[in-house]
Amino acid sequence: MGFTVYNTLTRRKELFKPLKDNTAGIYTCGPTVYLFAHIGNMRTYIFEDGLVRALKFFGYSVKRVMNITDVGHLVSDSDEGEDKMEVGARREGKSAWDIAKFYTEAFFKDYKALNCLMPDVLCPATEYIREMIELVLALEKKGFTYRTGDGVYFDTARLPDYGKLAGKSHMEGIQEGARVEVNAEKRNPHDFALWKFSPAGEKRQMEWPSPWGTGFPGWHIECSAMAMKHLGGTIDIHCGGEDHVAIHHTNEIAQSEAATGKPFANYWMHGRFLVTGDTGKMSKSAGGFLTVSTLPEKGYDPLAYRYYCFLTHYRKQLEFTWEGLEAAARGLDGLRGLAEKLRTEVTGEPPAADRDAKYFKDFKEALADDVNLPEALAGLWETLKNFSIPAPQRLAFALAAEEVLALGLFSAKERQELPAELAALIKEREAARKAKDFKRSDELRKALAGKGVLIEDVPGGTRWKLSRG
Repeated sequence: MGFTVYNTLTRRKELFKPLKDNTAGIYTCGPTVYLFAHIGNMRTYIFEDGLVRALKFFGYSVKRVMNITDVGHLVSDSDEGEDKMEVGARREGKSAWDIAKFYTEAFFKDYKALNCLMPDVLCPATEYIREMIELVLALEKKGFTYRTGDGVYFDTARLPDYGKLAGKSHMEGIQEGARVEVNAEKRNPHDFALWKFSPAGEKRQMEWPSPWGTGFPGWHIECSAMAMKHLGGTIDIHCGGEDHVAIHHTNEIAQSEAATGKPFANYWMHGRFLVTGDTGKMSKSAGGFLTVSTLPEKGYDPLAYRYYCFLTHYRKQLEFTWEGLEAAARGLDGLRGLAEKLRTEVTGEPPAADRDAKYFKDFKEALADDVNLPEALAGLWETLKNFSIPAPQRLAFALAAEEVLALGLFSAKERQELPAELAALIKEREAARKAKDFKRSDELRKALAGKGVLIEDVPGGTRWKLSRG
């Protein structure tokens, strides 16, 4: 069975053919660590984690590289304004280095709470300045650069297929709306900075000497240098959010292919935005965004958000609502209940999953179809509820599916202990249900709800949770 992905570059699904047999090299754009990542950002990382896990499920050895942008990302993607790290430092009265450390740690706390696998290689941009300078020198030697008063720029007119990732019509739209007056020295509106000079008479917190003068790297050159350092001149798959297509990834392609004369990545995969009904796209600049670490404060397991993301394919826009998250949390509770019930029914070690069974093949086909996690999740539900399949086989399948979905089906966290009075009411209600005294059972449910404890009857039995704020 072949593994297919949708390639943004060719605008079609393609059979994945790695550069090396059974090995997939993947570069995923990481966070800019000047502020917390919001749940919209994390949707992209959940999609990428699903891709990595699906490839491993198919037997590929995966090497995933992720950058940490801790310098060079200006407040505008088009080389305008201040470095976001400097903005963060001034906002909080700390050094840019301290800001980077704090928000990197915060990002990975949320990242791990979502059960995302850690990348094989993490690349803080500040640790790869030499590689970036060498790449700019290679472009300069080939005649792709020019200098202005504020930096060294890439001359996009020298590359006939510049903008191929975004498409001609989209790039023409950007061309018509470009604000060239911001930097009158730029030859073309699309030209972008490879190296920026520190402002005259001003010492930045993050700056380095270079052949062109003291300064710092452009945002785009960072990813190219780090990807090629660890994955080679051509990589298998490059991932990111849809907002990277027109500028960041377009410029990565331009500078990388100009330097090497080879394709930069064979497959480009992009996740769509998470939006809210009130404000549209969730963004840090708009303020008031929601982070993964705040979900437990509202009574939600972060993995309920992972489940929520799996209900919509990564190439479709996902609208976030609290009602939707509540439904996802209930769905996850139900799925865990089924899995836990199977675990108690099956004694001893479960057998190996039956890979020839139709339900297993259907699950695998869903993954092979551009990482269709909504279909894979639906298949898991259907199989676990199909009591014509022996319990040991359903359990074995659930364990195999968990390797990809990573929803914590068999590793539920310890529950918060309730006061003895409330725990006694729950036990009394369970006894009433077993005795089919449904009137008393309902009375006890209402009493518990009045005390802030919600009771839910799931396939695995009775579960409780504190009411959400």
